[in-house]
This record gives sequence, structure tokens and C-alpha cells, in this order.
Amino acid sequence: MENLVVIDLGSNSVRMTISEIDGDGNHKTIEQVKRYVRLSENMGEERLLQPAAIERTLAALGEFKAIYSKLKNPDIQAVATAAVRQASNQKQFLKLVKDQFDLSFTVISGAQEARYDYLGVINTLPVVNGLLVDTGGASSELILVQNRQMKHVVSIPLGSVTLSQAYLESDMVKSDSLFAAMTFVNNVFNDVWWLREATNLPVIGLGGANRTLAKINRRRKNFLNFEDVHGYKLTADDVYATLTQLLGLDLAGRKKVPGLSKDRADIIVGGLIPVTLLMRLLDSRQITFSNAGLRDGILFNRINEIKNDAKD
Repeated sequence: MENLVVIDLGSNSVRMTISEIDGDGNHKTIEQVKRYVRLSENMGEERLLQPAAIERTLAALGEFKAIYSKLKNPDIQAVATAAVRQASNQKQFLKLVKDQFDLSFTVISGAQEARYDYLGVINTLPVVNGLLVDTGGASSELILVQNRQMKHVVSIPLGSVTLSQAYLESDMVKSDSLFAAMTFVNNVFNDVWWLREATNLPVIGLGGANRTLAKINRRRKNFLNFEDVHGYKLTADDVYATLTQLLGLDLAGRKKVPGLSKDRADIIVGGLIPVTLLMRLLDSRQITFSNAGLRDGILFNRINEIKNDAKD
């Protein structure tokens, strides 16, 4: 039995999933932990990870270590994404983590992140054709799936935290700020040459902002387990109506929206702009949500390795 510990250090949150895997590749999740750390907060044009964000992250990693250090021979796979990928003080930060926790992070590329997203989705949802959209804190990954195969992929440097900080007010969002943010995102999408191949295809939403969109709607429709969004579907009209609702609220009002975490209330508008514009651009009428993403992709990648080793 192998204890696989996957730590995903993102721009807004750091998450850990611990799974038991047997020799046949069967697996069971035994622990999931998430902490909001806002690692990409106030990085600025210098792309510097800030002391307060680093301290929050170190505190979370300390909590994680207290959990996984109790396991026998854990296989720890720790990956860092956009915030660390873009940081000019990346080496100093990773050394600090290594010195303090004896924990080595692999900084993965946007393409690697997208591949893990694809593996997580394709192994848990019956997706044949569609556009996977993973909106993170500082980057978004787009993956075109055709006949269950990954055809095109791109990672673009915009996310819920970075868009919100660059363009939007944390309280009541002004119309000119919203227009500037949407124009910027539209221009980025227009530079993705293959994106029109996804016209009329369903969208599959990953990442905290997109999952929050699902949770808000599940709470509104009185689902008992509103956080269980895997496989949940919404129409484009539901998506547009939800963003319209949020734009009509100030920060205090957004914090009271059922299904929306108070920790995400100041960045949720920025987080929903990419998926909303994509659905309009591609005339996509439906979005399906996935709880499985990067960490699950790493898990399935490891399971495939175990199965291949068993064949040899």
C-alpha cells in the first residue's frame, strides 16, 4: 500500500490530498485539506512574492506537514503553479520551504498543469468533446478535448486574483473597471488561434472560481450537498445571471451570498469573467463542473505508473 501525498501550491490556495493506492492501482482518498494563502497577492510588476503571503503559505505547509509526517513512507509529490512560476524570487522562496520543512516543490509549466487537469477530468467524467477551463488565481488553462483526446492546450497569465487586483474594485465593481477587465480578457482569448475550434462545444469548469459558480447555484436550488459539484451542469443563462447578481452587490453583500466563501468574495467577479466570456465567445450553451483537476491528474498519472510496473 502506498500513501500518495499531493500538494498543490496555487496562487490563491494551497491544497493537499492524501490517497492510499494498492498494488493493482485501486485508490482511496483518506484526507483533503485546503488553506487560502493568496500567494500571488500584490506581486506587482516586479513579480515578487510578498512577505505576508509567504508567511501565510509557510503556516499552511506547516499544518500539512503535521498531517503527512504521521504516515509511513509517504510518497510526496508537491507542485507549484502560476504564482511561483512567475515569481522573480522563486529560488529564495523554494529554498525557504526546503530549509524549513525539507519539502521540495516542482514548479510545473502551464502545459504540465493543463495535462494533469485533463487526466483528472478524463478519468472521472464522460467527456468526449469540450473545452476544459481551469481558472486559478494567477493563470488559466484551456484544453480542447476532441474524441477524449487532448488536442490543444494553452496557459494564459490571468486569473481571479490577478484580474481583480489589476482592474476591479474589491467592493462595488464600477462599470468602466469591468469593461477594462473584459476587454483585456477578450484580447487574450483572441490571440489563442485554435479557440474557435471549440465553438458550440460544452465547457468543463475547474478551479475555485468556477466551482464557486456551481456552489452558488446548487445552494440556490436547495441541493443538500451543495459542495458536491462534480458532474453538475448549468446553462449559459444561469452563468450570466449569477455574474449579474454578483455585480449588483458590494463586498458585504457578496459575503452573504450562500455558496460563496467569504475568503473569495473580493475576487469572485474577476474569477468568473474568463468562463463567462468564453461561453459567449464560443456560443456554448452548457457548462459541466469538475471537482477533479490537477491533484487528481497527478494521482491518475501515478496509478498508471504502478499498473505499468506491474506489467513488466
